[in-house]
Amino acid sequence: MCWQCDNPEKTTDDYLDVLRETIREHGWAVQFVEEERRPFAYTVGLHDRGLPELLVTGLQAQMSAKLLNLTGRHMVDGSMVLHPAERIAYGNRFLLEVVEVEHPIVHLKFAAGIYGPKIRAYQLVWADDVGRWPWDRGWGHGRRRQPVLGIRSRRAA
Repeated sequence: MCWQCDNPEKTTDDYLDVLRETIREHGWAVQFVEEERRPFAYTVGLHDRGLPELLVTGLQAQMSAKLLNLTGRHMVDGSMVLHPAERIAYGNRFLLEVVEVEHPIVHLKFAAGIYGPKIRAYQLVWADDVGRWPWDRGWGHGRRRQPVLGIRSRRAA
């Protein structure tokens, strides 16, 4: 269930206050958006540190949070600096490519609600089980979809 569904008498501003408290306590929050075929999740709070927010589409809540929190921790501690077109491998579990989100305020509603329209965001696009990307012929992960919310940058040779 969603926070607003559980708190119908509360406003969006009340929820933004909940997010602000989570950010104060933990450094950032992960916001999950439930959709059966196209769920997505994003961080709220990395902007405070001069970093782009992170977003991932097509994964369930627990895996999204794990991936966003792991990458966010690496960014915050300085062990990872992300750039569009960069590829990241997390063992043999995930192969990711960084894509700059074209219109972050459209997709990161609560981050925009706190920080305004100048937020930046990177999508962590993941390869399927055989290493194909959503833009490759034959990409597939069952019924789930992975919308790519930006234009891929050219990879450095």
